[in-house]
Amino acid sequence: MPIAPSVAARSMIGRVSLIMGAFQLGESGLGITEISRRSGLAKATVSRIVHELVEHGFLEPCGREFRVGLRFFELGEQASRPHELRRLALASMSDLRRATGQTVHLAVLDGTEVVYVVKLRSRDAPPLGSRVGGRLPTHATAVGKALLAFADPATVNRVVAGGLTRLGPRTITDPAALHRELERIRREGVAYETEESGPTVLCAAAPVQHRPRGQVIAGLSVSTRVGHADVASLGLAVRTAALALGRQAALLPALASEEWGRIG
Repeated sequence: MPIAPSVAARSMIGRVSLIMGAFQLGESGLGITEISRRSGLAKATVSRIVHELVEHGFLEPCGREFRVGLRFFELGEQASRPHELRRLALASMSDLRRATGQTVHLAVLDGTEVVYVVKLRSRDAPPLGSRVGGRLPTHATAVGKALLAFADPATVNRVVAGGLTRLGPRTITDPAALHRELERIRREGVAYETEESGPTVLCAAAPVQHRPRGQVIAGLSVSTRVGHADVASLGLAVRTAALALGRQAALLPALASEEWGRIG
């Protein structure tokens, strides 16, 4: 998806962010013209910055195109919060996948979107369009609503102000309905989705709360297709797993920061 230029594009860091944001998972490479189109920056500007990024290893030439370089992957390995969270969560997620037979996700909040950090797909589960590093609006997913329910009011207001875009047949698009749903999630500790992020998608999710502080550090979800599982049963399973994961997180000081539960 092209990233619209903003005031940030006036700074060098803003322009680099727009250029790197043009690259998407699974693409072999991008040429200067396509990077310019996606970023909204002039071709001359793109060409100059891209070649500087190549010099520093952040991009690599691939014929007449460019791809993300090893330097970015090296820096990514130093992102301690997602690394610690993934390491801690994998065992619980594997148990949850085995118990439900469905696909399990771990996600964190980034602004008004959720970012998928881990995806464990069951061999027998129906395929889903989610991917690690993928983003979706918080209001249109179970895991997004589970995180949003425990976010600060300013974040909820930004989500509503940004427009509740319809992604599926049953996406919540009414602000009052969203507020009622978030209140229910806070009471019950579990979020549900039936065809909100897309047709036939069925999902249950729960916040992972750092115990004993109660700080939400991530969202855990079980996803499938309508007709493949009972959503209430999935809700019970994911809620139990999220509670256990929250207790385990209390043993890791790196996960105790107030910044946990969001990236940006």
